[in-house]
Amino acid sequence: MALRVAVTGASGRMGQAVARAVIADDAAELVAFVARPGSALVGTEVTALLGADAPGLLISETLVLEGVDVVVDFTLPESTLHTAKLCATAGIPVVIGTTGFSGEELSSLERSLSSLAFCRAANFSTGVNLAYRLLTIAAEVMGGDADIEIHEAHHKHKIDAPSGTALAMGQVIADAMGTSLDEVARHDRSSQRAAREPGSIGFSVTRAGDIVGEHTVMFGTEGERLEVTHKASSRHAFAAGALRAAHFLRDKPAGSYSMADVLGLS
Repeated sequence: MALRVAVTGASGRMGQAVARAVIADDAAELVAFVARPGSALVGTEVTALLGADAPGLLISETLVLEGVDVVVDFTLPESTLHTAKLCATAGIPVVIGTTGFSGEELSSLERSLSSLAFCRAANFSTGVNLAYRLLTIAAEVMGGDADIEIHEAHHKHKIDAPSGTALAMGQVIADAMGTSLDEVARHDRSSQRAAREPGSIGFSVTRAGDIVGEHTVMFGTEGERLEVTHKASSRHAFAAGALRAAHFLRDKPAGSYSMADVLGLS
């Protein structure tokens, strides 16, 4: 039986990319596509919006979970928190790609998801998740001697900075070096004139045009520099990974699963 998928974020780039991926997958069926309440898209035919074949399906402003096997959510933190509570009540697994949570919001999300099978990731692309593994190795070998910089670039409409992926890369590096990212991350060097602090991890951000997503991590030492870079040319890479995670969760018991689990890297 095809995986019955509900997708939130109908007005967003990633929500639409995920919906297209579901429609194109012979082993999945898009059974609900949800926009925020009051959106001009509510009541629009999905086929007309996406240019993909979803006959008779209209965009809704309410997430109804009857007949749904899994939910995929790429929205904003407050919307994701609401969706997580609905999924918890109905016992429906959920894939979450939303970033930008505050510490309090993240704690609330984790409480809501405690009874569910769920996969939450800052980035669902295969390449980025392989990059995490490469960064772990680089940090273990070079981290103690290197100056580490993380640069990310996204389109001008992205509102959180640094990106969730950049922060996840920093977390991977900090974990490999046995330190706390909160203690070593440096987001703003304009407030003081001083030499670089040993052991710090610098973050820099670009917001411009229609950049889908680019991340580069540099390990710089005296005499050489190692850079690990990932560039996304299409949101399809993220959507395909999210759909892969949705298939993975279908028969899984309650618990937190990562993309490393989905890809067999854990």
